[in-house]
Amino acid sequence: MDLTVLNDTVAGAAASKGGCSAGSCGSTDDQVSQLPEHIREKVHNHPCYSEEAHHYFARMHVAVAPACNIQCHYCNRKYDCANESRPGVVSELLTPDQAVKKTMAVAANIPQMTVLGIAGPGDPLANPERTFETFRQLSEKAPDIKLCVSTNGLALPDAVEELSKHNIDHVTITINTVDPEIGAKIYPWVFWENRRIRGKKGARILIEQQQKGLEMLIEKGILVKVNSVLIPGVNDEHLKEVSKVVKSKGAFLHNVMPLIAEAEHGTFYGVMGQRSPSAAELQDLQDACAGDMNMMRHCRQCRADAVGLLCEDRGEEFTMDKIENMDIDYAAAMEMRRKVHDGIAEELKAKEEAKKQNVVQLETGKHYRPVLMAVATSGGGMINQHFGHAREFLVYEASSEGVRFISHRKADQYCEGDVSCGDGETVLQRTVRTLEGCEAVLCSKVGFEPWSMLEAAGIIPNNDYPMEPIEEAVMKHYQKMIEEGLLDEVSDEQQLRVGD
Repeated sequence: MDLTVLNDTVAGAAASKGGCSAGSCGSTDDQVSQLPEHIREKVHNHPCYSEEAHHYFARMHVAVAPACNIQCHYCNRKYDCANESRPGVVSELLTPDQAVKKTMAVAANIPQMTVLGIAGPGDPLANPERTFETFRQLSEKAPDIKLCVSTNGLALPDAVEELSKHNIDHVTITINTVDPEIGAKIYPWVFWENRRIRGKKGARILIEQQQKGLEMLIEKGILVKVNSVLIPGVNDEHLKEVSKVVKSKGAFLHNVMPLIAEAEHGTFYGVMGQRSPSAAELQDLQDACAGDMNMMRHCRQCRADAVGLLCEDRGEEFTMDKIENMDIDYAAAMEMRRKVHDGIAEELKAKEEAKKQNVVQLETGKHYRPVLMAVATSGGGMINQHFGHAREFLVYEASSEGVRFISHRKADQYCEGDVSCGDGETVLQRTVRTLEGCEAVLCSKVGFEPWSMLEAAGIIPNNDYPMEPIEEAVMKHYQKMIEEGLLDEVSDEQQLRVGD
């Protein structure tokens, strides 16, 4: 099936059920189940392509590609801190042989790992020998692992044929603009045909290569995810057009990410004071693009050497010096991986059946304004984490039409010590500020001090739903807010359905 038609099919099927559209919700478990079998097989256990899968399945990136063929104003790969997560950051640069050895070790120790990606620290396709040697070996030694590549697209057209030879089913292209005028504000230069080309001319070449590569990938039946960095005042409004263009050419998923522009990272934007978007600005733009495209909202902007679930990074457990001392029986590990994956499949099936049995129904014909709720979870799609232990909160929107995932918001662990963040603001104060716009936070437990501070900020803490499925608990709490008279009823005309 043509992937452009596929996007429309998924959106129409979801809409006909009265639920949220594919565009507004991203690739949810309901939508995955409606895809053609050959597409469903590619995405059902891919944590980046399925919002449901990211609660259960892990990914890893191997850093084998040091060189890059473009310069971005938001990128600086010189610094590495184990506590930061941003694209291009790595602690160890690997050879292809080391990358394969590391992948086998991770797959044996983290059986939930289903995806191996090459995403840097430079551009994988600017390092074709290292990239394709890694893929060649893994295709032979670990055929059960999905292989992915993430690229800026400049060298993509020349690499499509080779990508298809290695059974790579997923490619991510970072496309920030389809307008050379805007591109010149983001990319100071590209390295093309042995020359450094600047300004609009360089941006035009990059855009043309990206679009050509996207079209070629779709012709090969390869799923394409498009990443776009939201840069306020530069491409924020323009990204709506980007979404329309990439959908029209068959891209499967659009991931609009916030600009990371802290000055300490040493990027051009950071040094020049370019601000990052707020959580509300990011959500508004994602919702605006959602009418044209399936949206990814659970991206963590991973390091180029990330290991584990999207909400964690276990890279320090698998440095090369530690791997050298591991005794790995990969044949036995393959059997364990199969059992774990079968167990996850059974759990997901049971969860889906339970969801059907425990649907929280709102009174027919009545509509209430939507509410954002933050959730503390350590994975598995459950409310299972103490407020003070959370390094991130997942944000869901509850409305009269159901529950949808909105985003994640990073936080520091309050229970590690409520120390100053350097500007007079404590960790707890900063965490509460991170949850701005949310009206409730659901967690397994919350202490007295954060409880009081959350209430003072207009955020109601709740620990009534420990070990309950997230979406079910969010809808229960929404129902409770209605019953307690905390939400006003609105007419059909006033209904605030985000994304319409």
